[in-house]
Amino acid sequence: MAATMAALALCIAGIWQLEAARAGLTIATLQAGTTPITIYRRAGAAAAPVVVIAHGFAGSRQLMEAYALTLAQAGYVAVSFDFEGHGRNPTPMSGDVTRIDGTTRKLMSEIGRVTDAAMSLPGSDGRVALLGHSMASDIIVRQAASDPRISATVAISMFSEAVTATAPRNLLIMSGEWETALRRDALRNLKLADPAASEGDTVGDPADGGGRRAVVAPGVEHVSVLYSTAALREARDWLDRVFGRTSSGPVAATGGAIALLLAGIVALAWPLAQLLPKGASPPPALALRPFAIATLVPAVLTPIVLRFVDTRFLPVLVADYLAVHLFVYGALSLLLLRLQGARFGRVAWIAALALALYGIAGFGGALDRYVASFMPIAARLPIIAAIAVGAVPYMLADSIANQGGHAALWRTLWLRTAFLASLSGAVALDLKRLFFLLIIIPVIVLFFIVFGLIGGCVGRRTCSPLAEGIGLGLILAWSLGVSFPMFVAG
Repeated sequence: MAATMAALALCIAGIWQLEAARAGLTIATLQAGTTPITIYRRAGAAAAPVVVIAHGFAGSRQLMEAYALTLAQAGYVAVSFDFEGHGRNPTPMSGDVTRIDGTTRKLMSEIGRVTDAAMSLPGSDGRVALLGHSMASDIIVRQAASDPRISATVAISMFSEAVTATAPRNLLIMSGEWETALRRDALRNLKLADPAASEGDTVGDPADGGGRRAVVAPGVEHVSVLYSTAALREARDWLDRVFGRTSSGPVAATGGAIALLLAGIVALAWPLAQLLPKGASPPPALALRPFAIATLVPAVLTPIVLRFVDTRFLPVLVADYLAVHLFVYGALSLLLLRLQGARFGRVAWIAALALALYGIAGFGGALDRYVASFMPIAARLPIIAAIAVGAVPYMLADSIANQGGHAALWRTLWLRTAFLASLSGAVALDLKRLFFLLIIIPVIVLFFIVFGLIGGCVGRRTCSPLAEGIGLGLILAWSLGVSFPMFVAG
């Protein structure tokens, strides 16, 4: 009972703070063509500049919500959207991702369409700024340089070769303290306007369009910079200087509240798992040599075999390769585990379905509202199903080798490290085709940490590695299916 109450307290505290950040705002959704957008504005606010907010690769509108909430509370009209191929945008990305006149140009056109729609909204005073993170930083820099309507650009974790000494106008570059390479690039771009400038300096006058500034958000990296109080305040204050405003309102540093909520959901998995039928006894551990054979052989062989296989069959970037990698890796592991004498046990179907439902609807529902898009549009359902064909065998093998959560910690770490090393080896063998897989690896690491804890509660209660494997396989397929950008050539 104490564990349940503690977990619920974490969830309630997180939700309370997250909903409080929305207090006093009107939040509405609409379409700009096929692009879904969300409009945030303070109820009763006077006409104000519009800020169009763009997410990074494999992101979505929700990932940028701290900036949208902060700027809306400050009186701006904040407009966020899902890029083509991302979130709930049904139009896939297209073009050549390696060429400026390919995918980049198409995404610039999409920002232009969103800007047109945003400036026609009630409450817009005819002025507009762009704010973007990571991949979007290059898109907004190029778009601002080509669109004279853009008064200011806020580039977070920026990498772009399009910055000049004078363009784009009123450029604020923000980097996380731990983004070492991006900090160097930010300083280089600041020095284009003034070779003597340093981090934290403001070059030129934002009031007349010639401002430039490079700042560092302390104690954060490429993702947590999106929740940094310092970064949120810098963005708001920079836009105030550009537009001659003095803003009030809270800074929506929602990262801590999100951590509370998600920690509560993970913690709640343990008492909920106690409601499932209890298993008799866990399967015995494999001896060290059979365990090593069953885990190392698939890790080494899978990337080598697939180096010579054309895996392009899904309309998503590298997800088709990952689905096949998961399947081959899982099938080899299952075969070797069987040959080495591992016991598979029974399938506790109710537990497997309960685990999948809790991970997708419970944890995933919270992610979808407060963190990133997790509920798929119809076009993504076949993608999720295709990935599940590989994800379920892989997670079955992982759970059997891990004894349904009963294995020693070093075995768990060994299993997960071997798989990540296998993916890294695949990228090394074919960097050009699989480069974007590197960006998804952090999603897999997060899956191992978060859903591994949830799945372990079910596995230890039911003593059924198969139930844990099926449930986690379905969650993994879902997580990857909603994360990868949809993409078609041409």
